[in-house]
Amino acid sequence: MDRIIFAIFMLILLGTTAACNTIHGLGRDVERVGEETQDAANAAKRRL
Repeated sequence: MDRIIFAIFMLILLGTTAACNTIHGLGRDVERVGEETQDAANAAKRRL
């Protein structure tokens, strides 16, 4: 019974760690899109 509980705990821990890395990567992607949008807006403003 202890081995089953330990295995479940490890699976939850592994899933949580994977989710954190995924969310971190998503945050970087969103930040990059924001920077590109801001650069495009600044370029358009300079052309006016």
